Amino acid sequence: MLPHWIWSHFDNGLPLIDYNSTVGVHKMKLYMIDSVLQNKLVPSDNYIYGTAVLSGLIDKKFGNFQFGLSIGKKLDDKIVDSIEFGPTLEYYEHYNQVNKELSDKAVEIKNELYKINIDSIVIDPTVSTEFIDNTKTLTVDISHKMVATRAGLGWIGKADLFISSRFGPRLRLVSILINKKPYSDSIPIEKSRCGSCNICVDLCPAQAANGKLWNINVRRDDFFNANKCKEMCAELARQELNIDSRICGICVSVCPIGIRG
Repeated sequence: MLPHWIWSHFDNGLPLIDYNSTVGVHKMKLYMIDSVLQNKLVPSDNYIYGTAVLSGLIDKKFGNFQFGLSIGKKLDDKIVDSIEFGPTLEYYEHYNQVNKELSDKAVEIKNELYKINIDSIVIDPTVSTEFIDNTKTLTVDISHKMVATRAGLGWIGKADLFISSRFGPRLRLVSILINKKPYSDSIPIEKSRCGSCNICVDLCPAQAANGKLWNINVRRDDFFNANKCKEMCAELARQELNIDSRICGICVSVCPIGIRG
């Protein structure tokens, strides 16, 4: 159902916006962004999304693209449940397929946003193995996890996973930067909700996590060794799948927040 303020702008389904009213046009545009997301992210049970204000948090090279849309798609529980000692071929293929689906979906959303005069930049769901191997810091210009936490969708877990309130870590993320301020009801999550749970810490084959809780003032290196994780992921991919990739999935599988029931 349309928000109550929308009805005053329609007559027989046609918009009656006073384009001299900045507030009216802004409200309509906010509704249209939400409508685009709802229409594209189907079935809705498989997706989460939120909006984020990113001013001061991203590189100046992105100019006036200081707002973000964070979209998460759920991974298949049966496939994730099958992970025991490392990545399975089914998980590897599913992981890449969901990344591709999210990338394609983000381009569709970008095209729809353009129709309502909103410019956007799609940030792909993942980076290449070459990029991972050739960067010392293992950081990127735009962190999907950062955008998602600012959008209030979840927090960073002890194994540096994004933990969504709805799906746990069993999802993949994509981000879209936009140049218009979205609806502003998203409340950022700024600290971990993992509490005393250490399951991912104890079961990490790389022993990359030390159990410290994340918050926005804690650097990743203070609670998680990303290089240890990368090296173990490469070793497990070779052992289990005989491929050159950086994938594991054990922490995704064991997190109790993501386990059904």
